[in-house]
Amino acid sequence: MAKKENLLRSKDVAHILDCSPDDVIELARRGKLRASKQGRFWRFKHTDVLTYKKKYDELAAS
Repeated sequence: MAKKENLLRSKDVAHILDCSPDDVIELARRGKLRASKQGRFWRFKHTDVLTYKKKYDELAAS
């Protein structure tokens, strides 16, 4: 059986990315940050958030 990964809330992702929860939701809506919708809430996999952060940090360093 596959291990189920814990999903993060937009507030948790905002803390990791150092931005507001509204910015996180906008990234998800635009398809820049992978997310799933559970009811009216957005949920994010921790690995997807770290992948986005790494990609963003590399672009910022350029």
